[in-house]
Amino acid sequence: MGKLILVPTPIGNLQDITLRAIEVLKSADIILAEDTRQTGKLLKHFDITTKMRAYHKFNEHAKLTQTLELIEQNSITTLVSDAGTPSISDPGFLLTRACIEAHIEIECLPGATACIPALVISGFATDRFCFEGFLPHKKGRQSRLLALQNEERTIIFYESPHRIIKTIEQIIAFIGDRNIVVVRELSKMFEEAIRGKASDILAQFKETPPKGEIVLLVEGNK
Repeated sequence: MGKLILVPTPIGNLQDITLRAIEVLKSADIILAEDTRQTGKLLKHFDITTKMRAYHKFNEHAKLTQTLELIEQNSITTLVSDAGTPSISDPGFLLTRACIEAHIEIECLPGATACIPALVISGFATDRFCFEGFLPHKKGRQSRLLALQNEERTIIFYESPHRIIKTIEQIIAFIGDRNIVVVRELSKMFEEAIRGKASDILAQFKETPPKGEIVLLVEGNK
């Protein structure tokens, strides 16, 4: 019976990978990668020659049984996403659940994820928070936001730069003009935290749209 190890990878700076993650990726029989081209860059940087196989949101349902068989046939199979911890707004949940049902051993290494460092530097309450990940693009988007109207915990979203203006507009409309923090490009050269009222940051972004990977934090309802 094989074993599945979920391995977090850096969200920006490659030096953020752990020594243990490198060791596990080197010793694994196979690496399941969300994007083999992206993961290939990481493996090349750390001289890791383990063979890869694609496992992403477009094939995870269709290849679930086949992937379980692959895990059973190998001693150690690792799963990585493009950046961060697998299954946190990335593929991994379906495979993890299937492994549990098949009594396959699972392990997850501690490591990079964008939401925690963004929360820590936000200045908002960190003792209790609500992680929402990516909002639905269309259906269910407004209802999700309305459900958060009275949320007292700090709310964390992931968002893309081309949807951030729409998201802030909807936060103002459905949650309120609260204090927010937009953290972008974590661990990279142009890392930045932009703090203020949602309406003020919205006006700023309409003048100069932001770029890069974004974590959006909303202060809880007081």
